[in-house]
Amino acid sequence: MFVITLQRNKCIGCNYCVELAPAYFRMSKKDGKTVLLHSEEKSGFFTHKIVNNAEFEICERASKACPIKIITTKLI
Repeated sequence: MFVITLQRNKCIGCNYCVELAPAYFRMSKKDGKTVLLHSEEKSGFFTHKIVNNAEFEICERASKACPIKIITTKLI
């Protein structure tokens, strides 16, 4: 199991995360920022727990591609 965290308010809308992990990220038509699908928000951080560790590499690539480093992945 792992957790993806997104600090959405700092997003610049570069779209890298959506290109690398479209099953987990979408761009909002309202404000042009990324949305972490199926996530829960707490204090400005959006988190999503994922059971399938096979998806970790995909999410890790999206995290590393983010130019402002607002996406993190953590194995739990």
